[in-house]
Amino acid sequence: MANFLFVLRDNDFEKATRCFQFAKIAHSKGHTVNLFLIDSGVDWALKDKDGSRKTVTGDCVNDYLPYLVDNEVQTGVCTPCAKNRQLDEAKFHSNMALDGGPHLIDMAAEAKVFNF
Repeated sequence: MANFLFVLRDNDFEKATRCFQFAKIAHSKGHTVNLFLIDSGVDWALKDKDGSRKTVTGDCVNDYLPYLVDNEVQTGVCTPCAKNRQLDEAKFHSNMALDGGPHLIDMAAEAKVFNF
């Protein structure tokens, strides 16, 4: 099985939907999956963010993110990106935690990387 890293750098609902969709597909096929949220993508770490907005294809973040949370797919949240946006880690999904660039680089060195 392969090792995948999905990096989301935007709070755009379409990019987030695709990122979480492909992460779910890879994980459900038995691959190792990690996610990392950077820049404004850190907003998706918040449990209260609305993920119900539909894309042109009719799906949304809420179709995929709950699977990733329930299956505890590890998701790093860029520490300076989150702190400078005053995001509270206590309000993150249970599978998400503050993390840093050094760990992101280590994961990328061992994975196929998708950027959204």
